[in-house]
Amino acid sequence: MKRLITSIALMLLLCAASEAKLTVSSIFTDSMVLQQNTDAAIWGKADAGSQITVTTSWNGKSYRAKTDSDGRWEVKVATPAGSYKPYSVTIKGNGGTITLNDVLIGEVWLASGQSNMQMPMNGFFNCPVENAMEYICAPAAREKIRMFNVPAIQSYEPLEDVDAVWRGADYDSRKWMSAVAYFFALELNQMLDIPVGVVSCAYGGARIESWLPKEILETYPDEDLSREKIESMIHYHRPYLMYNAMLSPVMGYTIKGFIWYQGCSNVGKHDQFCDRMSTLVSHWRECWDDSEAKLPFYMVELAPYRNKPYTETPYFALLRQAQHETAHTIPNCAIAVTNDLVESYEQDNIHPAKKKEVGERLAFLALNRDYGYGSLPCYSPEAVKCIRLANGCELGVELTHCDNGMNRWREIEGLEVAGSEGIFYPVTFAYFEWDTKVLRIRSEFVHDPCHVRYGWGDFKPGNLKNVEGLPVAPFNIRVE
Repeated sequence: MKRLITSIALMLLLCAASEAKLTVSSIFTDSMVLQQNTDAAIWGKADAGSQITVTTSWNGKSYRAKTDSDGRWEVKVATPAGSYKPYSVTIKGNGGTITLNDVLIGEVWLASGQSNMQMPMNGFFNCPVENAMEYICAPAAREKIRMFNVPAIQSYEPLEDVDAVWRGADYDSRKWMSAVAYFFALELNQMLDIPVGVVSCAYGGARIESWLPKEILETYPDEDLSREKIESMIHYHRPYLMYNAMLSPVMGYTIKGFIWYQGCSNVGKHDQFCDRMSTLVSHWRECWDDSEAKLPFYMVELAPYRNKPYTETPYFALLRQAQHETAHTIPNCAIAVTNDLVESYEQDNIHPAKKKEVGERLAFLALNRDYGYGSLPCYSPEAVKCIRLANGCELGVELTHCDNGMNRWREIEGLEVAGSEGIFYPVTFAYFEWDTKVLRIRSEFVHDPCHVRYGWGDFKPGNLKNVEGLPVAPFNIRVE
């Protein structure tokens, strides 16, 4: 009899264990931010065939779903205009109840890439964020800026959940928020005056291939996806593992768009960058059911850096050029220029300190293109054509986005001109003509100029900007 009772108890225990407890995906926590004025997705798991009811306090409405054969459920809830008023979301079903409190409605973005996006306000070892303490020690703004920091982990199989929670901006949390993402959110919040939430999903050193699924990488002949090969790689260069472990759990969380700071680990592969980056953006949009490319994708240009090992081929410059080509190729995409955001002593530092300007320039793109501030300058000047002027000793470079002129005529750093012999010399004269929008340049050392470049090199910072303070994008152009 004792043995029978033990067996029955064991069977009851196993039956209880087999019942799937009602859960909501890990990205849905107290203090989360939901995208305003949309149908925001919420999902989780329970027993197969269970009826799930999600009730939102802002309108008192209930949304119902039935779990599929794998126990998954999903609803889409209508969200109001953003505000600082806290709400709650209650989920019932399968004999359980989950209530998410302090929920805000506002604007939500996903920030991804590698270490310059991951870099927290606290900085990295020997790599500070400029003036970080001014912002870390600012008054708490928990209702204004919130961030969900996805931990930097890897997995060979797609994960459904991660160990993270939404946190509002205060002294303790700001220190560990992505600096670029924080300053991006800060600018949006100050302009829009509604909460801004960021899903921070970055891994230092990650390649584009780290953020693509295995199925896509299997079509690339240069990618060896054997377990042995992957294990032998330095951890941050491994393919698809970050996609599985970090992106998969947050995939589909309703957002306004993406900001992306990555490229260092693809330097030397500039010839394939545009194709693979375009594939990434297209695939991510598919994962967010964005077949019409409505979700904007804003990139950051690689900052100047003295590449190692040193070579005559400017691989960083070539990757930057590929970044700009990509930004022009992908629908609803743009790029923030960073050529002016490094100091000479940072030539060996892949993590320059000026992160506030990077976040702000990304925000300018979003404000102009996505939030109705069409008159807000957001685009850097770019060279589109080079001509030889009538006097023969000067060149004219036609630039975009500088209707109000440039910030300087003299002491221009990074601007060089060459003649037919191909030897470059610093430009000693430059003047921007208001009527033609042409930058006239010459050098006393070059009498037959035919080739001009700006910021062209691994570490070739510049200081030429338009009047609004947006830096000229690096270029390498010949006379047409």
